[in-house]
Amino acid sequence: MPHDVVTGLDPSQLEQMAAALEASGQYRVLRRVGGHQPLEIPAGTRTRLGVLLDLETTGLDPLRDEIIEMAMLPFTYGLDGTVYSVGQAFSRLRQPSIPISPAVTELTGLTNDMVAGHSIDPAEVAGFVESAALVIAHNASFDRRFAEAFCDAFVAKPWACSLHGVDWAAEGFEGSRLGYLAMKHGLFFDGHRAVHDCEATLQILARPLLRSGVTGMARLLEGARRPSWRIWAVEAPFHHKDTLKARGYRWNGDANEHPKAWYIDVSEDAQVAECAYLCESIYGRQVEPVMRKLTAYERFSIRG
Repeated sequence: MPHDVVTGLDPSQLEQMAAALEASGQYRVLRRVGGHQPLEIPAGTRTRLGVLLDLETTGLDPLRDEIIEMAMLPFTYGLDGTVYSVGQAFSRLRQPSIPISPAVTELTGLTNDMVAGHSIDPAEVAGFVESAALVIAHNASFDRRFAEAFCDAFVAKPWACSLHGVDWAAEGFEGSRLGYLAMKHGLFFDGHRAVHDCEATLQILARPLLRSGVTGMARLLEGARRPSWRIWAVEAPFHHKDTLKARGYRWNGDANEHPKAWYIDVSEDAQVAECAYLCESIYGRQVEPVMRKLTAYERFSIRG
């Protein structure tokens, strides 16, 4: 049995020590994110291939900034959210057309020397995600826009967001940042590399949630399968802007085909109530709000 090079102890001995510390009630032990132990797939179980994706970029604008690192982690899951097995990760660096700024290096850990001479082939990326039934990112609103601009294969895929697609607060979590979620699950991981973020996200999703006991993946799939509605408050009176913002509306000021207005995404069962709110509290009269139905195929997209 292999031994830890620092302590000289084998994994079972280390685990016994960790268990003893936790049993004392005086300590909490975090375990490094490791490989997923494969589970046997029961006969007759329907499975799908998922891909967890994480990107590092030179900035926040997918029309101007560039990808400098891409990681993807394929995994097999059941329709109930059970994660059965994990495949070989895709991890590539890419030299951008302009130098990486010191601020981006501070944030990502990537330097110009690290990415020099590296590239990512969009055809290779397309081949990797070809069989994926779902792409997941921890902040899909960011990652999907960059991914679609880089490779057309992502446009036709359904997406889910592990940051916003699970009601972490309802499950007893005080935040949804990846490092915090890992810590609450008793895990830690090396930051600054996209593949480590993918591995940590999958470990979190594969584990039971604190209150419901179902996996995070199960909750994520439930939300991804439900349609939502994007409602725009077109030409809303200016003095209501703070009210709309406090309610969760966001401003679309980009040059795109959508209205330059405040908008909100709501679940299908909240659509009627939200339209009524706009009529009564914002416009003071009956209006027909501009709306669009969103599914996992459009949600988080630059086209959404």
